[in-house]
Amino acid sequence: MIAVLDYGIGNLRSAEKALQHLGVDAALTTDPGVAREAAGVVLPGVGAFGRCMEQLRESGLEPVVHEAVEAGKPFLGICIGMQMLFDASDEAPGVKGLGIIPGEVRRLAVTHERLPHMGWNTLEIRTGSKLFDGIDDGSWLYFVHSYAPVPGDEAVIAATTEYGGTVVAAVEKGRVWATQFHPEKSAANGLRLLKNFADACG
Repeated sequence: MIAVLDYGIGNLRSAEKALQHLGVDAALTTDPGVAREAAGVVLPGVGAFGRCMEQLRESGLEPVVHEAVEAGKPFLGICIGMQMLFDASDEAPGVKGLGIIPGEVRRLAVTHERLPHMGWNTLEIRTGSKLFDGIDDGSWLYFVHSYAPVPGDEAVIAATTEYGGTVVAAVEKGRVWATQFHPEKSAANGLRLLKNFADACG
């Protein structure tokens, strides 16, 4: 079973439904015990970095995230769930992130483009990424965001996109994967990515 962490923020059910569409046993859960028994963990997120971190901590699910990562369990962060893996964000000064991937989240450096960045954009995918196995370079994925992470180590970057400059679209560090775009809203390419994650969970 894959646990999709429900920490009381927005509509988190879409990731669960997309995995179930693939025939995967996925469940939205508020129960740390259920999450600890899962074969893989998904951390979705919508809204603002500070509020999401506050809710995750209040829910009691923050330790589950760290335990899953430390155990080498397949882990997928989506949108704000990706940003939360980093140390901090410009969106919420003074709020600590999970600190799983060194780096900080920055506001998109746009000049003529609108914020939020909302819609379909192509990816430049790093060669050898397990997350993007079977997904072609230049594929279209769906984004909704005004901030994106800047990793301390560029080696973790799995894909980038262009929006007012180069933007980190996905990271991959061991069995920790994360996407700034929404795979559950990205049609066939997004479903393929979710299948790659599910396959990693066995």
